[in-house]
Amino acid sequence: MIVVLGSGATAQSLKQPQALRRDVAPSESVAKNRSLLTSWGEAVTPNNVHPEYPRPTLVRTQWLNLNGSWDWKEANDQQEDFTRQILVPFPVESTLSGVSQPTERCLYRRTFTIPSDWAEDNHILLHFGAVDWEATVFVNSQQVGTHRGGYDPFSFDITPFIHRHEPNELVVHVFDPSQKGEQPRGRQSTVPAGVWYTASTGIWQTVWLEPVSPHFIQTLQIIRADEKTGTVTLFPMVNTLQKDLTVMAEVLDGEEVIAKVYGGCDGPLLLQFSNTHRVETWSPDSPYLYQVRVQLSHKEVPIDRVSSYFAFRKIEIVKEEGIPVIYLNGKRLFLMGVIDQGYWPDGLSTAPSDNASRMDISVAKLLGFNVIRKYQKIEPERWYSWCDRQGMLVWQDMPGGTNRSSASQTQFREELQRMIQARSRHPSIVAWTIFNEGAGQHNTAGYVDEVRRLDPTRLINATSGWTDSRLGDVHVSHKFPGPEMPAERDTNRAAVIGAFGGLTLVPAPEHLWTHHERAWGYQNIPNSGSLVKRYEQMHEELRRSIQTQGLAGAFFHQLTDIETECNGLMSYNRRMLKVPQQSLEQIKSLEQINRETINMGSDPFYHKTAIN
Repeated sequence: MIVVLGSGATAQSLKQPQALRRDVAPSESVAKNRSLLTSWGEAVTPNNVHPEYPRPTLVRTQWLNLNGSWDWKEANDQQEDFTRQILVPFPVESTLSGVSQPTERCLYRRTFTIPSDWAEDNHILLHFGAVDWEATVFVNSQQVGTHRGGYDPFSFDITPFIHRHEPNELVVHVFDPSQKGEQPRGRQSTVPAGVWYTASTGIWQTVWLEPVSPHFIQTLQIIRADEKTGTVTLFPMVNTLQKDLTVMAEVLDGEEVIAKVYGGCDGPLLLQFSNTHRVETWSPDSPYLYQVRVQLSHKEVPIDRVSSYFAFRKIEIVKEEGIPVIYLNGKRLFLMGVIDQGYWPDGLSTAPSDNASRMDISVAKLLGFNVIRKYQKIEPERWYSWCDRQGMLVWQDMPGGTNRSSASQTQFREELQRMIQARSRHPSIVAWTIFNEGAGQHNTAGYVDEVRRLDPTRLINATSGWTDSRLGDVHVSHKFPGPEMPAERDTNRAAVIGAFGGLTLVPAPEHLWTHHERAWGYQNIPNSGSLVKRYEQMHEELRRSIQTQGLAGAFFHQLTDIETECNGLMSYNRRMLKVPQQSLEQIKSLEQINRETINMGSDPFYHKTAIN
């Protein structure tokens, strides 16, 4: 028995189960099924592709989305004109891009016109959510900049290059060596097989324009939020420091302003809640968020306004009877996690829609997980915002590379820093993983110190599986099918199982990327009933490890199938949940672990938030 999912479904209202058609023989039509679409992918058009505001932690009201149809060609195409179209922001190799072919070098082109209601003295910023891997940008045939890094956002001030009242040409040159290079690439490959998946070249997150004052707020850092004192320290970083610039910041609980401060723009600002206002903390049970509004003024005239949000949330390692365990907001919490690699059959690295991303998180929560390990990938910011709002903790990996040369090690360090700087505003993220399974591992002690300096508020997983460095806050083992505790006890680091499971239930052919005989996993399971029984056995083993050995967390492999790898709880196209609907309450025993052993569980669908 399986549960069929649809684009209009929610995690609370899944459709009735249908029979799992294990008896259907594979046909030639499903071999390497590049047309395998999700229900969200079926609804994608050039006019509705990722229309949402892409930066929820620094919001302005004016912006222009540049997603949609662009001209495209390979860089070795000798024709002067562009002869093909691509749908941005889907990777070149994806079905939804409309190109669906591997490439190492390519060019994108489109035109845009500055909206007439944007002030003439505004500067115009061109933002890219992410481009894999190197992007060189031209506006009206003039080079405005180059960026290297496949997972982090970047921007250019294109004001000197634009025409205010006529169309402008935007061209992006892309270079992505994939596994031929040493750059961080996660699990991407041009020869996908096993745990290596189809490469995602080019623009794969939203591209957009934004008008700003010549003096504007570049970033808004939430330096510290202390629930004990009812204070939040934030730093609105302005692009230029100049006399007569002042900042006003205020915190809102719903519609009520509960703290306000005025100050300069050259340092942090401290906001204090009143003694009568109760401080609410953020947790999976109650993901409470506070809104922030910041206004920049020049000679008392407002010139920039942004809004954001934050939460009071504390994650730490605490010893109980000499055993290090994980505490959230002063109480022990077992991290019952699921691995999510964030791949889609139609969009590869890019989800077909924002609702599709949201659905993945909702299903993980329905199944009783309280944390997602974002494995070897960094998602668009909206994904983390949904975790913030739905109460899903995130264990964030740095995507791996080979890191053999000194130049590639420098690049790895820069991209690691950018990941932390770009995503640290999200309270859902509680840990950073530096190296996974020894891939590209080097100078581990130096990176631990660097990450600690950049972000002292989160846990550090220095090395996940294989090569243990004895550094960081957690000691993490990987074992399939497992679960298996780390071999050695550590008196200073909490014990976590970073990957276990890999139970393989091959779905029906219409949900497969490949032939049945090519589908693989770590332990074959004959049917969904056996899958549930095996899950329950693993849950009991985890429960014993918690009670007798102080296990602090475990991550089940994995949320969805990916290409030939069929050990997900859902099929790759998200149309089939492999767990019978009547067994969902049994699978929630994952959540029961917290309820029974640590008294931390509650209704997973209770959302108390100040943001709609």
